[in-house]
Amino acid sequence: MSNDNKARHGESNIEHLRNLPENTNFKEIPDSFWQKHLTPLQYQVCRKAGTERPFTGYYNTHYKDGIFYCSVCGQPLFSSKTKFNSGSGWPSFYEPISPDAVTLHEDHSYGMFRIEVRCSRCDSHLGHVFNDGPPPTGKRYCINSVCLFQKE
Repeated sequence: MSNDNKARHGESNIEHLRNLPENTNFKEIPDSFWQKHLTPLQYQVCRKAGTERPFTGYYNTHYKDGIFYCSVCGQPLFSSKTKFNSGSGWPSFYEPISPDAVTLHEDHSYGMFRIEVRCSRCDSHLGHVFNDGPPPTGKRYCINSVCLFQKE
């Protein structure tokens, strides 16, 4: 199976993290490192703010209990307890696992105004948050599946 197919099917490619010091500042790692160690799809979506095609990601219809981690740096991002089926084609959550797990940024790309969601540890693009989610928050964190993994 190719690395992109592994990433699409929830198999994380984070072996590159094993050799990094525990106190690594992931925001200071050069782009060349990410190009070498991420799959092409992970690199395009997570590091270049791309978007995977809807309904293609492994975690869109995956509802196993547990924690969803950043596929780039391994930071806990979302709990399966907050995951819901939005019908959008991407995994959706109504809140992050903790308020400081993600950062929010204005995104004016493609002539639209959206709020981009990034991993607070490595600054990887995760997706966008919208105000059309379910209670209790009314938020829909629409996250690219390739940006996530769950530990087995």
